[in-house]
Amino acid sequence: MKILSKLYMFIIFALLYAPILVLIIFSFNEAGSLGEFSGVSFKWYHELFQDEEAISALKNSLVLAISSSVIATVIATFGALGLHHMRKKYIKNAIHSVTNIPMMNPDIVTGISMMLLFVFVAGILQYKQVFGFGTLLIAHVTFNLPYVLLSVMPRFNQLDSSLSEAALDLGCTPASAFFKVELPQVIPGIISGLMLGFTMSLDDFVISHFVSSPNFQTLPLYVYNQTVHNVKFSMYALCALIVFVILIILLVVNFSGSVRFGKRRKRKGVIR
Repeated sequence: MKILSKLYMFIIFALLYAPILVLIIFSFNEAGSLGEFSGVSFKWYHELFQDEEAISALKNSLVLAISSSVIATVIATFGALGLHHMRKKYIKNAIHSVTNIPMMNPDIVTGISMMLLFVFVAGILQYKQVFGFGTLLIAHVTFNLPYVLLSVMPRFNQLDSSLSEAALDLGCTPASAFFKVELPQVIPGIISGLMLGFTMSLDDFVISHFVSSPNFQTLPLYVYNQTVHNVKFSMYALCALIVFVILIILLVVNFSGSVRFGKRRKRKGVIR
């Protein structure tokens, strides 16, 4: 059984990481071919940084992902606060169901529906330029909201209501009680929701395809346009760099978490 379990784990990890490993290896292939490996070279990385269109698409994606995730996190945090203090359960359940619709809908349905909405509004307001950064931002905030809310809401449910009541009894206003007592306790959920929203916005293609314009092109749209012809090997280099950046972020987060956990254990040992 141990051999079978190890073989199963090997197959799973191979299916998950073999494509990424092949991508990274061939991003250093001087020949620019998947059929042969002629030698290690940084040629495609150099070509990537010379590609102004790719760099512009990357900047657009980062600006859009940061903006949409921050806005969605702010809205979801205050929305979770309102739901947490809402007493009528049937209204709370109804709002939960409505906010989960963008998460349950297929991306293509959300993309088409938002495209039709923007065209309808532009027709009423008589705008000629319908799509652009504004439509992309609204669309990304919309589909990010349920995921961020899903990350923040459990933190509010875990709050001890007696702490807020004690703060109010000691002279805090409801606003100051939120910022001084409740907000510090839900920050981990806010950060995880922010990171999730940023990742989903950076990765999105289907919805962006329906509400974007040629004047504002995101990185997934740029890569998709490359598939019409032969994909540039500089795109392999770009994907490899993204993998390295994500790996470094994960290592930093995990290392900082383990350091904090170790410090807490030492403090508990000293107290005992």
